[in-house]
Amino acid sequence: MAKKHYEWNPDSPADIDQHSLAKHEILRSYLVNYVQTLISTPYQEELKLTLVDGFSGGGIYKHSATNQLVYGSPIIMLDAIKEAEFLINRDRRKKIVFKVDYFFIDSDKSACACLSRVLIDKGYESLIGKSIFIHQATFDSQANSIIEFVSKKSTRSKRAIFLLDQYGYSDVPTDHIRKILTSLPGSEVILNFNVDSFINYANDGQLTKNLLNKAGIPNALRGRSIADIKRSEKDWRFFIQSCLYQELVQNCGARYYTPFFIRSSGGHGDYWLVHLSQHHRARDVMTQIHWQKNNYFIHYGSPGLDMFQIVGYIPERDSAYTGQMELDFCFDDPAQEASIDALSHDIPHLVYARDEGISFGELFATTCNNSAASAEIYREAIGCLIDYKQVEVISENGARRKSPNTIHDKDQIIAPRQRLIFEFSN
Repeated sequence: MAKKHYEWNPDSPADIDQHSLAKHEILRSYLVNYVQTLISTPYQEELKLTLVDGFSGGGIYKHSATNQLVYGSPIIMLDAIKEAEFLINRDRRKKIVFKVDYFFIDSDKSACACLSRVLIDKGYESLIGKSIFIHQATFDSQANSIIEFVSKKSTRSKRAIFLLDQYGYSDVPTDHIRKILTSLPGSEVILNFNVDSFINYANDGQLTKNLLNKAGIPNALRGRSIADIKRSEKDWRFFIQSCLYQELVQNCGARYYTPFFIRSSGGHGDYWLVHLSQHHRARDVMTQIHWQKNNYFIHYGSPGLDMFQIVGYIPERDSAYTGQMELDFCFDDPAQEASIDALSHDIPHLVYARDEGISFGELFATTCNNSAASAEIYREAIGCLIDYKQVEVISENGARRKSPNTIHDKDQIIAPRQRLIFEFSN
């Protein structure tokens, strides 16, 4: 999905690599799953949504390894909404009307011409100019008008998903993302950030400072020089990653975020695929996709409620960075088992700290940014704690939950009346 400077031609498509195909599959799966969560009641009659591809490219590629033709992110978006609409409406007597608009933006004239041709060939000609809008422009030049469009279209929910698959790391400044998330509370941003490229080429010259300024994260390195970091930090790559991550999510202004790597064929991940939103439900859907598509993702961190505790310095904490103990967290079965085990240890600390305990919804919403676990994995961990009689879970009507599958957001997790000895470790 990251668009290089191609000469776009539908008869001779640009090559695409496997990691970009992985991002396509993540995008498709996320849209299909998340759109289904937007249907809140059986009586809902319509769904308003805007999808924005800020670096759309020409819409068609050739697989670099197999030479097969594959479609780009604009077609992925259109097809994903078709699939979600079918799944939602197949068993409904009164069908939900989908009112979805698409903005496909690229500064390359040949990319826009190629995309128009692909859309026409795919049967979308009648929608171009009506619900499909193609703009030859930079994303930043169109952002304000799109925000205004979404605000007028849906004054209440203001739902929009922005795919910002920049080629590097400085084409989408954090203030642009902050404005999107602030102006459109129902919006989300899926951002590509080529963190490895930055780390590989970063130095103490003016160019690196200019790039950080352009990206909107000028203080990411906390005033330290690259030379000093490389000299004094045991694992300087992870130190820089941690600093970049903290500055990025803070300056974007998102309440919820997932910063995990798209796997590469060797070494560390090449790209962060960062999901930014204002609601923990959207965050959880993206996290579920990470677990479902675990072949595509990797995280260099720990399970439990402090996934960055061993990979670098967390700036707002008092404890110093003490070196990195690498964990390749691959969202597979061992990672799930480790997550359940770690959460089973971490959650009682939070429950026992309050006389009234904590609701499941609050527990997840206040801790999920620091965990690679989905809400389902949280429930599995709590199920283990119920079995071990370390917590009780009480519903709104006073019923005691026995199965993790029955735990709801408003259920209260409390210390058992006859508490077993629970050892807290430092």
